[in-house]
Amino acid sequence: MSDIAKLALEDGTVYTGTAFGARGEVAGEVCFNTSMVGYQEILTDPSYRGQIVVMTYPQIGIYGVNSEDIESWKIHLAGFVVRERSRRVSNYRAEESLEEFLKKQGIVAMEGIDTRALVRRIRVRGAMKGVLSTVDLDDTSLVHKAQESPGLVGRDLVLEVMPERAFPWEPSATVWANIRPERWQGSSGIRSTPHVVVLDFGMKWNIARMLRTVGCRVTVVPGRTGADDVLALQPDGILLSNGPGDPEPIHYAQETVRRLLPKKPVFGICLGHQLIALACGAKTFKLKFGHRGANQPVLNKAANTVEITTQNHGFSVDPDSIPDELEVTHINLNDFTIEGLRHTKFPAFSVQYHPEASAGPHDSMYLFEQFREML
Repeated sequence: MSDIAKLALEDGTVYTGTAFGARGEVAGEVCFNTSMVGYQEILTDPSYRGQIVVMTYPQIGIYGVNSEDIESWKIHLAGFVVRERSRRVSNYRAEESLEEFLKKQGIVAMEGIDTRALVRRIRVRGAMKGVLSTVDLDDTSLVHKAQESPGLVGRDLVLEVMPERAFPWEPSATVWANIRPERWQGSSGIRSTPHVVVLDFGMKWNIARMLRTVGCRVTVVPGRTGADDVLALQPDGILLSNGPGDPEPIHYAQETVRRLLPKKPVFGICLGHQLIALACGAKTFKLKFGHRGANQPVLNKAANTVEITTQNHGFSVDPDSIPDELEVTHINLNDFTIEGLRHTKFPAFSVQYHPEASAGPHDSMYLFEQFREML
């Protein structure tokens, strides 16, 4: 089988590189991530469902892959593109190489292209549909396939990544997170254990780990679980997780959130943030090329401080559609899009970015403490 791989964009551009990982052909929206590390967490983040991810950092894979840092049970993205994969794995925690991990999971990957040129094209023209292939190497055919692929808008990808059934979550954050659980003990030294139900729309596991670390008992339920079934679990609070794709078609979740808001404290992350906004009557729109990386500056308006955040989203809440009961709490300092909301009548708040920050930075982990105190 050929070692040649090609990535074709819907605008007719074709990049030729070298295949690694699995062989085959995949379609998806081509997006880029600016993180220098954290490729394992990116690969296993369910929010990347339906996307071909391009890493801007030039060499990827140097510290290998381990079973401790994964963010879900498998790789969810469609394809993976890097400038150069590391041939040497150099980390004592590594259990296998990046290429071995991709092959096991059947993920098509490509190296050896000018990722700077590709990212500049996406930044200028916006995120585009694409096809990554090691089997069909005809440029015209690949471009046509890219143009005919479904894209992300209007698709409910949550149904493809949510768990099949509810389950209790036990693990806390690892020592590598540098979190001190004793911070959340009461003055008596005895820690209460409020019960948090997580609506899983494609949750990164570090969200549940962080909830456990701040002293919560956690039950994870599928994102399509109705409000009555959630309340039957007698939660003290509810967390709405991240997840992939367009939030607008997820009507079942919007209705569930609408019914839960008056009942219990609610914390929304990423897609969960968008669902709170939609449930309250706001609208969302697709960003030109999205926010994906570990270096996004966000203004915390209440504290008048800047947080460096981890982000992965291609949609945002329309500021012109915000209803009176929602207050904007955080703003992206690159493009001034909405990054956080607070409900003025009910105990509910949300952020567009990832405060569990796996892998790093840790600027926004206080939000889990804030939610814990709300309970």
